[in-house]
Amino acid sequence: MARYVVRRAADASYADPGALAPGSVGLRRWRAVGEEDGAVHTDFGISRLEPGGTIPAHVHSFEESFHVLEGEVTLATPEATVRLTAGDYGVVPIGVPHAWRSGETGAAWSDLFTPVPRARHAFDTYRVPDLPERAPVPVDPRDPRTRSFGNIRVEHMNAARQSQELLAVSASMRTALLVYSGITLKMMVDSDLGATLGTLFMVQYDPDGAAGRHDHPLEEAYLILDGEVAATFDGDEFVLGRGDIAWAGVGCVHSFAATGAEVRWLESQSPQMPPRHAYRFARDWEYLQERLEEEHR
Repeated sequence: MARYVVRRAADASYADPGALAPGSVGLRRWRAVGEEDGAVHTDFGISRLEPGGTIPAHVHSFEESFHVLEGEVTLATPEATVRLTAGDYGVVPIGVPHAWRSGETGAAWSDLFTPVPRARHAFDTYRVPDLPERAPVPVDPRDPRTRSFGNIRVEHMNAARQSQELLAVSASMRTALLVYSGITLKMMVDSDLGATLGTLFMVQYDPDGAAGRHDHPLEEAYLILDGEVAATFDGDEFVLGRGDIAWAGVGCVHSFAATGAEVRWLESQSPQMPPRHAYRFARDWEYLQERLEEEHR
C-alpha cells in the first residue's frame, strides 16, 4: 500500500457519515483520508452542514480538531456554546460532549480525527443526552470560556503585521509566527490550546519558498486553501491546487516548492511532533554520507 494519498477537489465525494455523527440532520462529509488508506492517526476531511442542520450531542474516543472554511456554525460543549465563523478553529478533547448547529447559511469546516475512528467499532462515537441551551458567544482569546478555540486570517501570516498593537492578545508563543526559507508557519491547534494527540497549523510559501525531501515519525495531511504547490511523495510528482487534499504517512519522503506565486494551506500532524528528531532531511544525511566517504578514501 502507498504511504501517501492525493485527493483532488474535483473528485470530492460528500456522504452521510453515519455513526460518526449519530442522529445528525443535513450533514455530509468528504473523508479524504482515513483508515482504509492505511492511516493510523489521521482521519481528515471536510464536513458540510446544511442551513438549519444539526449534529446532536455525542462523544468520541478520539480527539477532534477543526477549522471553519465558510459560513457560520454553533458548537456547544459543557463549558460554552461558541459561534464559529470562517477562520475560527478549535479542539474537542476526547470524551467531551459536543453538538453542532448551523444557521441560515450553513457551514463547512475541515476536521481532523485522531487516532482514526474505526468503522468496526461504530466509529468510536456515542450519543449522549442533549446539552443545556445557552446563548452563543464569539471566539475571544481573552475569554476563558473559549480557551479551546482561536481565529486565523490571512493577515496573521504577514510577518510585517506582528506588532503588539495589531495582536488580539499580548505577545507570546501563542502569537508567534515562524518564518524560514520562504516559509511562514502559524500554529493553531496544539497542546497550548488543549490538544494532546494532533495539531493544526497554517503554512504559507512565498513564490520562492521550498522544503526539500524529508520525512517524519508522524502522519501529515494538507488542505490547499490558496494558490498551488509542486509536491513529491515517495518520488511521485504532483501539483496541488485549491481544495486538493494530500496525506503523507510515516516514512513517506515528501517535498514542497511554490510554483512562482504565493501558496497557503492548512496542515495537520498526528500524533504531535516529538521534542527531537521530528524531521529527517535527505540532504543532511546525504551530506554525512559524502563526508564519511571522503574520510575513508
